[in-house]
Amino acid sequence: MNNNNKTVQRVVKTAIIAALYAAITVALAPISYGPIQFRVSEIMVLLAIFDPFYIGGLTIGCFIANMLGPNGVMDIVFGTLATFISVYAISLTGKFVKNTKVSLLVASLWPTVFNGLIVGWMLYYVYEFPLLLSIGEVAVGEFVIVTIVGVPVIKLIQNKYHGLSVKYN
Repeated sequence: MNNNNKTVQRVVKTAIIAALYAAITVALAPISYGPIQFRVSEIMVLLAIFDPFYIGGLTIGCFIANMLGPNGVMDIVFGTLATFISVYAISLTGKFVKNTKVSLLVASLWPTVFNGLIVGWMLYYVYEFPLLLSIGEVAVGEFVIVTIVGVPVIKLIQNKYHGLSVKYN
């Protein structure tokens, strides 16, 4: 396959990931935005552990979802930043933690930490919600979706499609 075809494939894959993230988030808007967020699309952030290539599509998808959401410019900037930092940390976890079972669990905690702090602060700033409550609510939503739901979903996919493994290992 020549370089032009590889470039086209990468652009198409990035667009598909971004579109899926944004579409799932917006379709489930009542639970995707606000102080208690169960953003089901966040399960997809775990893809970054398998290949850092997914960072771009996930970040773009979050950006689009936040543009279409109710929280305005602050969410577009800070919510997208939180997702970028989370998926980058997930990617680094795949690179540095060589045990796949441990790395997936550790990686799943980054969105809880970064989105909890950054998005929790943003909700405090925009809506004057209590700071610690905002951080806690966002963190709990991320933990439920990414760690409790997402990790088993990814493990099921790994069991079904044996070729899905961490690229760094």
